[in-house]
Amino acid sequence: MLWQDSGQIKGALETTFNRILTTRMHNLPLVNPLLSVKAVGFEAYGDLWPGVLVTPWFMNLLLLPGAEHSWLALSPGKQFEHTFPAGTFLFTLAHEPQLGLYAQCSLFSPMFDFNDQDSAIAAAESAWLGLLTPPAPRNVSRRALLRGRMGNA
Repeated sequence: MLWQDSGQIKGALETTFNRILTTRMHNLPLVNPLLSVKAVGFEAYGDLWPGVLVTPWFMNLLLLPGAEHSWLALSPGKQFEHTFPAGTFLFTLAHEPQLGLYAQCSLFSPMFDFNDQDSAIAAAESAWLGLLTPPAPRNVSRRALLRGRMGNA
């Protein structure tokens, strides 16, 4: 699948996972009935479209590929690491016919810690923004550095 923009991606994800909710996940006990499917983020980042997908059964960081990506040659179930400003994350490849190959990294599952959709979306937005934000530099004094410690002296 060649993704064109964020709206296309969000629409495809929400349609696909709403279909999964009403078919494969129907009446399963790990579904939180207070939540619904929502895609957050999915803005172009290099040759990827990263974002967070909230469903009533999981919240995952997803990567959708741009035109070319090395992991497109791998099969579903294979894992790889990808580094963002916030750190390195382990992703597992998955496939849905309507989406093609995509990569996922679990953030929450199941979703019973969330009492409403607003709190789940707030967590997803925080995760999305945090992913693209480098960690704050540690405040290390010269004395601590010379003593081999990474905290303040």
